[in-house]
Amino acid sequence: MGLAPDLAPLSREDKGKNSSPKVIPCLQENCVTKAPTPGSSAAVTPERPPASLRLLWSLLLLGLLSLALYATFATVHYTWNWRAAWDYRAQFFQGWLTTLGISIGAMLLSVLLGFGLMLGRRAHLEPLRLFCTGVVEVVRGSPLLVQLLLGYYIVATAVGITSPLVVGTLLLGLFEAAYLAEIFRGAVESIGRSQWEAARAVGFDTAQTYRHVIIPQAVRRALPGTTGELVSLIKSSSLLSVIGIEELVQKVRVMNSASYTALEGYLPLAAAYLAVTLPLSWAARRLERRFAYET
Repeated sequence: MGLAPDLAPLSREDKGKNSSPKVIPCLQENCVTKAPTPGSSAAVTPERPPASLRLLWSLLLLGLLSLALYATFATVHYTWNWRAAWDYRAQFFQGWLTTLGISIGAMLLSVLLGFGLMLGRRAHLEPLRLFCTGVVEVVRGSPLLVQLLLGYYIVATAVGITSPLVVGTLLLGLFEAAYLAEIFRGAVESIGRSQWEAARAVGFDTAQTYRHVIIPQAVRRALPGTTGELVSLIKSSSLLSVIGIEELVQKVRVMNSASYTALEGYLPLAAAYLAVTLPLSWAARRLERRFAYET
């Protein structure tokens, strides 16, 4: 196989004229070929402040937020009854575990289905592309509550699925997959055409191009939107009570009804959701830094 002009071996005369090494372009458009020199136009990532300073600011903001909440609740003359919330702690924890299990299963399903729908929307086969486009548009354009009711009481009954947990996980995963498919498609199509041409030039087929060139760059661009949708998925699981699933919100409603309270269950409810969504956002930021290439 012949060598490209830039990669051809140098003659003895050429070595004397040009002793600087050749730089081979990288397939990924954001990879680093050399360190930027002072005064260059390369983007500089702001340095993160020390951990102690960030902790200090976090504690200060948390204290201010706590004072603001206390002042707000103090204006409402409400008699708190935390004894009822403590008595129902076992059911509260059971509902939290149910929500967590459904959310994890729906997350995995939504990512897989979203990636498949993205590939289907970019397929050359016209019926497949129209089918995936129709699924995305119909699911995104209709409320989740309607999908849950029709999916459980009509579709699931017709195919013989009777478990509310299974149906709820499938429907919630499909609902979020439609949004993730568009996020993935936007990330893939934002990759420059030169990357596709470079992959073909070195002999990559379609699967190798996606695996080695496109996906590593698209992951970084899709992470913020994907994280937002996964957090939304966790909160959307509160609607699953309409098909008989006693998840976290339903457990809180039962507790408030049985103990004749109004607000005591909703503050722990917010903390329970934050206990899931905050680590997810933290992990996504770690992944963003891992896939962040300097330009």
